[in-house]
Amino acid sequence: MSALQLISAQRSELRSRAHGLNPVVMIGAEGLTRAVLAEIDRSLAAHDLIKIRVFGDERDARIAIYDAICDELDAAPIQHIGKLLVVWRPGPARLKENQPDDLGRRQIKRTPGTGSAPRTVTIRKPSAAPNRRPTRKQVTVLGNERVTAGGTVKRSRARPASQKKKSLG
Repeated sequence: MSALQLISAQRSELRSRAHGLNPVVMIGAEGLTRAVLAEIDRSLAAHDLIKIRVFGDERDARIAIYDAICDELDAAPIQHIGKLLVVWRPGPARLKENQPDDLGRRQIKRTPGTGSAPRTVTIRKPSAAPNRRPTRKQVTVLGNERVTAGGTVKRSRARPASQKKKSLG
C-alpha cells in the first residue's frame, strides 16, 4: 500500500484541525510493533485525524516510523514536528486483526423516532437500621425520565427560553 497524497491546502486545513489534539498513541522503546500498529489503525478508524508521540531521540528512526505507519495503514502524513506525528486517514480500519469476526451480523435495528423505550430499573435503597437489608423496588422508566441518585424517578422538562428569544419570536 502507498500513503495518501494530499495537496498543500488540504494538509494545511488538517494541520489546523490537529493543533488542539492530544497524542492518542505513544510509541516507546520497542518501536513500531504489530500491536502499536493495530492501535493506530483503530484510532484512525475512530477519529480520522490523530497525533502520535514517538519517544526516542533519533530523528531518522522517527522518520522511518512515520513512513512505515503511512505506508502500512494507507494514511496521509500531515505533520512531523519533533516527536509528534500527525496522521490522517478517512474510513474504517484496514488491518485484518481490527475487523470484527461477525461483521454485519449483530446490528440492532431501531425504528426512527422511537427514542429510548420504556425500561425496567431496579432501585436499591439502604434501610435506616444497619442490620436490615436494603429495599428493592422495580420501576418502569420512560424515555423522558431518569432515576436520580436518591432513587426517585424524575421527568425531564423543557428548558425555559430566554426573555430575549421570547420577544423576538
